[in-house]
Amino acid sequence: MTGYDDRDGVIWMDGKLVPWRDANVHILTHAMHYASAVFEGERAYGGKIFKSHEHSERLRRSANMIDFEIPYSVEEIDAAKAEVMKANGLTDCYVRPLAWRGSGPDMGVAAAQNPVRMAIAVWEWGAYYGAAKMKGAKLDIAKWKRPDPATAPSQAKASGLYMICTMSKHTAQAKGCSDAMMFDYRGYVAEATGANIFFVKDGEVHTPKADCFLNGITRQTVIGLLKDKQIKVHERHIEPAELEGFQQCWLTGTAAEVTPVAEIGDYNFEVGALTHDIAETYETFVRA
Repeated sequence: MTGYDDRDGVIWMDGKLVPWRDANVHILTHAMHYASAVFEGERAYGGKIFKSHEHSERLRRSANMIDFEIPYSVEEIDAAKAEVMKANGLTDCYVRPLAWRGSGPDMGVAAAQNPVRMAIAVWEWGAYYGAAKMKGAKLDIAKWKRPDPATAPSQAKASGLYMICTMSKHTAQAKGCSDAMMFDYRGYVAEATGANIFFVKDGEVHTPKADCFLNGITRQTVIGLLKDKQIKVHERHIEPAELEGFQQCWLTGTAAEVTPVAEIGDYNFEVGALTHDIAETYETFVRA
């Protein structure tokens, strides 16, 4: 597989379509040094981006949380995503909008004078966890924890917040796992490195309260689908000791969609009927 910098196609960049290989930034881009960037992950099904408008709203909201303003409206971002999909001839694909502080007169921690830039790339991307989508993912337990929201804007989809996720996932993959489950700063179960987590016990669903990590759009969608099925959902703090008592588990996220989990550390889970049902329901819903 070629690198992501060496592909055919175009990328939307600062209001115009640029040949894929020419979509570059200067080495002194502020975001490269200080992580002053926000992004979204979206999927298009049959030519329509699932909850595109909500993702565009969150992108602008995330930027505001880390103290910059994206120079495009939600409607302009929605239109740009549709434009770049059409230009690349894709209908079922992954969509990655990114906004960042670029190169300018500031190159210290502060960068209020630097321009805010934005790009949107799209590409074909299959199941995020590969074969785990069917048989269940194997998760490590990360040593890094999701931080106290008093130390970082946990509801922003900010690039810097993913550094500990990258480290945790690398450690997990070295152990033969697909991903890692993270605890939060208090020791409660939080999420995986790029997906929210759900558990099943006696026909009811339990999911960590999203008070120090991103309340994912897919997470919210799945909770709504479960409630439509009259399945009780508990959004609460989950102690590590409770993992032993859960019978099923799955992950949710734009890339992950709904992916069953078979193992977390020493804990095993059944890829059961409710997990299969919600995965199928979600798949139907996003393509409706």
